[in-house]
Amino acid sequence: MNEKKILGVCAWLSERFDIEVSMLRIIFVIATIVGIGSPILIYLILALVKPANY
Repeated sequence: MNEKKILGVCAWLSERFDIEVSMLRIIFVIATIVGIGSPILIYLILALVKPANY
């Protein structure tokens, strides 16, 4: 799968939970714009947690 754009977090989550990658990207963008929680912080934490070889 070659859907990696920036850090590959959405592509990794998409493959892990069998969800459409574009849907996850839209959710992250909307959450960032609306200010729900801390999506940027969550994204960075997930980037550290995901396997390095992904």
